[in-house]
Amino acid sequence: GSVFLRGARLDHLGATVRILREAGVEIMQQPDGLTVRRLNGLVGSDVMTEPYPGFPTDMQAQFMALMAVADGGSMVTEMIFENRFMHVSELNRMGARINVHGASAIIRGVSALSGAPVMATDLRASLSLILAGLTAAGETVVNRVYHLDRGYERLEEKLASCNARIERLRDGA
Repeated sequence: GSVFLRGARLDHLGATVRILREAGVEIMQQPDGLTVRRLNGLVGSDVMTEPYPGFPTDMQAQFMALMAVADGGSMVTEMIFENRFMHVSELNRMGARINVHGASAIIRGVSALSGAPVMATDLRASLSLILAGLTAAGETVVNRVYHLDRGYERLEEKLASCNARIERLRDGA
């Protein structure tokens, strides 16, 4: 499928566009936004976080969720912050094959993730788990989504408008 991102601009996305294109994502500038789509399978790709215009540290968890279902291997090296791989154990709970070695995570892509109960540890991790859950077979429940609410307003509504099967559950539900 494809998605249109109103107001998005290629020139604001730095290395993120280059890396996503290497992985098999087509990104096209339109007069009032970007069209993003995947035509074929994803291909493993390596990234190293760097200050802008390099690949942003705030995107590495989401990129790792993408690479978890890409063909082949990938490596994510975190050069900005320490302990930025808190989401790895939760992605692995869903069937990802990710091993952390110091500042790098080695990802061996799998054909599919499986839904599982997972726990968000921060804003970036929560989004990576939601993205992984959207690709997973079965149901994924992301706990502690209050992290998500600090950075993304009504995300579930926006994703649902793209035909994502997502809903917010009340505490204790």
